[in-house]
Amino acid sequence: MLGKIFGILCLLSLLAGILNGNAPQLGSAVLDGAGQAVEVLLSLGGMLCFWGGMMNVWKEAGAIQGLSRLLSPLLRRIFPVAAAKGEGLEEISANLSANLLGMGNAATPMGLAAMEKLQRQNPHPEKASAEQITLVVMNTAAFSLLPTNLLALRRAAGSASPYAVMGPIWIASLVCTLLAILLCRLFGAASQNPSGAGKKP
Repeated sequence: MLGKIFGILCLLSLLAGILNGNAPQLGSAVLDGAGQAVEVLLSLGGMLCFWGGMMNVWKEAGAIQGLSRLLSPLLRRIFPVAAAKGEGLEEISANLSANLLGMGNAATPMGLAAMEKLQRQNPHPEKASAEQITLVVMNTAAFSLLPTNLLALRRAAGSASPYAVMGPIWIASLVCTLLAILLCRLFGAASQNPSGAGKKP
């Protein structure tokens, strides 16, 4: 579907350029854009390779395990069922720690393992539990100490100070994560206690 939309937009742009008499400028823009795309790709690839290597060094040094231990007390409050059953909290902690350090590739298998263990605790397997939804939302609105992809894009685009946005990014992503957790708890409580539940007829 997205491919069709993108194709239609490209066609409309091409027709608009021709009808407005800007066909030569349009052709030049296409060629210049292709060259710039290759330059950005190479620059971005170099940055990602560097940070990917750094992330693997931190992983081997035990950074994820150490951060997981620090996060465990907080996660016990966010995932009380997993904490009570003693299953899944370690994987959740490792998954969120990897995301926090910007290691999305390392976070994925841990997230899948966590989701599998949360499913075993799910009293209604046909639909996601409140804790499963919370884990997905926390991964989507993930707070990251080092957003490597964004930094690489800013550097590739020619930013003189690609790290200047770190403070606002930390604040915005932390607020988003906290709000996401709050909404999950509110809607989770509402679903467990629907209006009128427990009232005598």
